[in-house]
Amino acid sequence: MRRKKLWISLVAALTVTLFTIVNVNAEDISEIVAPTGFAAILTLVPLILVLALLFLKVDMIIAGIIAALVAVVIGGLSIFVLNTEVLAAIPQMLSITVPIVNSAIATAVFRAGSYTASLNLVDRATKGKLEYVAGFVVLLMGLATYMSGIGGGSAMVIAPLAFAAVGAVPELIAGMSIAAAVSFTTSPASLETSIASQLAGFEVSVYVDAMRPYWMLFLAIAIVIAFVGTKRRKVKLETEEKTKFDDMTTGELFKFTIPALFLLFAVIVGPLINKAVGVPLFSPLNYMIVTMILVIICTDQKTNETFSSLVDGSSYILTRLFQVGIFLGFINVIARTGTFAVIANVARNVPPGFVVPVSVLAGLLIGVPAGAYVGSILALVLPVGIALGFSPLAIGFVTMGVGLGSQLAVVNITMQALSSGFKVDIISIVKGNLRWILGCAALLMIISFVMA
Repeated sequence: MRRKKLWISLVAALTVTLFTIVNVNAEDISEIVAPTGFAAILTLVPLILVLALLFLKVDMIIAGIIAALVAVVIGGLSIFVLNTEVLAAIPQMLSITVPIVNSAIATAVFRAGSYTASLNLVDRATKGKLEYVAGFVVLLMGLATYMSGIGGGSAMVIAPLAFAAVGAVPELIAGMSIAAAVSFTTSPASLETSIASQLAGFEVSVYVDAMRPYWMLFLAIAIVIAFVGTKRRKVKLETEEKTKFDDMTTGELFKFTIPALFLLFAVIVGPLINKAVGVPLFSPLNYMIVTMILVIICTDQKTNETFSSLVDGSSYILTRLFQVGIFLGFINVIARTGTFAVIANVARNVPPGFVVPVSVLAGLLIGVPAGAYVGSILALVLPVGIALGFSPLAIGFVTMGVGLGSQLAVVNITMQALSSGFKVDIISIVKGNLRWILGCAALLMIISFVMA
């Protein structure tokens, strides 16, 4: 019944729109003049509509096209604006190649078993002290997500390993959630970073460099939460499932981890070395080739399988970039009516020091019900900050706020992966995450007040 009503609404909006033949020139969001009076209130209708549809778990593209068609009617735009905006937005998103390459490489390293081997190595080194293993699991979750840009994919691999190694410790799960949130929102390989940099018009590297200290801070907090929580609960595991890594020597395990270590070094330290020597030694192509060679040499994965994993690893982010590109085109249509300019004008009346923290809070609150579509939420909330002239750092704080909110969303793929991997009901995970996520969000708002 709900689906039938959605299609009726879509057809009706399209029919009305076909009678609207007023052309408009594309403008930068920050240059659009905000309407006033009743017209200003009316322009908010499409934005409220798309948020409501996302909260109701309607597919983001359906929600976007319905709201965009309503915006066309309200704004007196031409139906052809839809075609122009969508066809412009898709290639813009797909042109951000470095995150695609990094995500593909990280997936290949995942499948080769490098992360599993590293966890086994730490387990041996700590002689079964589970609090140290828990801390390393969160570190691994953060690093893996940072390198791949995909929190859900990292959780799918690491959560079952963590459950076997430590058990379903609530603080461990919360630490993994926080690590995922702050990593995929600041990663040089993530969809979220791609969207933020594309919308705001700055290079991915500028955004990543600005956010790296705060990523490290919150990752450290997540590790402490897992470590202390596991230690206080005095967790003990009596049985563990055997894997092929249990029969390996320490040297063999370390050899398996080399591809992951190199990729981590290339992604995080590589840009600093490039800048210091003035030559792109660690370009995406260079470290992709080296990492693939290391996978072949250091693991038992075959050559053809390694490169097949590389190609398969790109499918997730390419699909999401295409999906968000379509949605972003619809949001750009809504922007042409002056929606975000109206909101930005209201925000300008807030004391300057509170604008960014309030935006962080708004991102967090929207992320809770609509956390399955973090990319779409960013397309909704970031244009306001851009219209207000937010710096890359301020944009990053808002993006991180949305990410933290998504870790309280039952529809979020990372949360679903954690629920499956730890064999815990997802509502229990939300309850366990609540105080830690809110605490991190409060700290983030304080930092944004001081630094942004």
